[in-house]
Amino acid sequence: MTKQPPKAEEPRISVGIVEDDAIIRTSLIKLMDSTAGFACVGACGSAEEAIAKLPALKPQVVLMDIHLPRASGIECTHRLKELLPATQILILTVYEDSENIFRALKAGASGYLLKRSEPEDIIRALKDVSDGGAPMTARIARKVVQSFSEPVHGTNLSVKLTEREEEILSMLAKGYANKEISDKMAVSMSTVRTHLRHIYDKLHVRSRTEAVLKFLK
Repeated sequence: MTKQPPKAEEPRISVGIVEDDAIIRTSLIKLMDSTAGFACVGACGSAEEAIAKLPALKPQVVLMDIHLPRASGIECTHRLKELLPATQILILTVYEDSENIFRALKAGASGYLLKRSEPEDIIRALKDVSDGGAPMTARIARKVVQSFSEPVHGTNLSVKLTEREEEILSMLAKGYANKEISDKMAVSMSTVRTHLRHIYDKLHVRSRTEAVLKFLK
């Protein structure tokens, strides 16, 4: 009888956690480690610890609280995106005011969830953000949409994007994930990622959300 080769292990999404509440932090660690396809690679109780510890661990996604003991989660997000530009940061907080939402998104966060979200919603959001999406709870998304409908005073972008880049940026603004853009444009995921890197460089931004915010203004 021919011995079957072992099944390839499912790729795991590595997650870093930045949360000062020990009970919540432990709960999130357990959620990651008990969910197939996920692994917590580092959990930190402060922005300072996260900045010192997470760059070496290179998590694919970081779950970030805003209210931290000294430097805020927004400051931590900004610093981590400088150190780990490929890492996606998902805000998980109790704050749902427009100021915190937009400060977090402008700092480089790719998604924004409230702590009252169900565990399955957090897992779904982590999968979404790792695939290039920008997950938000319905209430948060509504605030973002409302702000986009308000007149914005400022200068127009004088950045020269190619026709392809403008098409991709337009799809980002509509909420399409990288896979959806790839399918619609009939190009590979690596081609989409290359276009995104060029867009980020030209707009001087670090994330898809920041690019969309700049584009919509």
